[in-house]
Amino acid sequence: MAVVRTIEWVDGCVRIIDQTALPTEGRLIECATAEDIATAINSMQLRGAPAIGVAAAMGMALWARESDAETSDEFLEGLDEVGDFLGSTRPTARNLFWAIDRMKKLAHDNKDATVAELKDLLVAEAQEMAAEDLERNQEIGRHGQELIADGAKILTHCNAGSLATVGYGTALSPIFFAARNGKEVHVFVDETRPLLQGARLTAWELTQSGIPITLITDNMAGWVMKQGAVDMVIVGGDRIVANGDTANKIGTYSVAVLAKRHDIPFYVAAPTSSIDLATPDGSTIVIEERDPDEVLYIAGKRIAPEGVTVYNPAFDVTPAELITGIITEHGIIRAPFEKGLAEAVRKAG
Repeated sequence: MAVVRTIEWVDGCVRIIDQTALPTEGRLIECATAEDIATAINSMQLRGAPAIGVAAAMGMALWARESDAETSDEFLEGLDEVGDFLGSTRPTARNLFWAIDRMKKLAHDNKDATVAELKDLLVAEAQEMAAEDLERNQEIGRHGQELIADGAKILTHCNAGSLATVGYGTALSPIFFAARNGKEVHVFVDETRPLLQGARLTAWELTQSGIPITLITDNMAGWVMKQGAVDMVIVGGDRIVANGDTANKIGTYSVAVLAKRHDIPFYVAAPTSSIDLATPDGSTIVIEERDPDEVLYIAGKRIAPEGVTVYNPAFDVTPAELITGIITEHGIIRAPFEKGLAEAVRKAG
């Protein structure tokens, strides 16, 4: 089973897969500065909540290595600024802010260390976060594959595979582990407009792993469900708030409504770093809006007339009542979600 490594610390640089080039070209990018990381995130060369969290941590580590601060206080002030800069790239994903806060806390907790010691601590922490992401995603896979019956037909939306994480993925990890354990699975992949992460990325990952798929346009999902062709839905989650409401790629809410209508289990797979217990429900989640050109153009070709108004939210929020269960590295949480989510965060430390 092929597992993609999306982001790596290599010889003092951060090497990422350029996801805007897939599936036709396998291109690697080397980021040498925090600004390079921010550009990669903003441009969607690097995407996926867990991946951009690790990337931000590595961006802070890149800044730390090159900092010319002479005192710890000066270093900490600069670190806070670069963390805030990286946090401004994309507002919805919880993992981004979780990672930045973790790096800041480590440095401030060691404010009496020398600048050289702080640099070493931050570089090591960023790499540790990448290793932890791999471990968490494998645990999500082990727990989630128990939900998948032999012969299951699974629908997924957007890309929550290896490319959205350091490796293995969230929503795709249970599928990878089910296949590894000898289960026959078939995946219906929503193309996921406007940037086609399902068609370009999820379809590529699954075919690379030898898992059979059927690619469908987003507006086919309900009809495919009505035909009895879908046994379960598994999607990722960019931010899961205290009551279980979940922000994920635009279109997820529609899939959840359709799954409810057709009595199909709907699962969210995400690490505890995606859980935001400080937000009580999904009504206050900040939803990123992106460039209208993402809707107006496909592969560089304009598809709409000049002068049209575009609404392009990158995410929507699926209410907790539409979610059958949330698959984390600490197991499967079921409704009511408040207690289980809090316990999972507590276990994660």
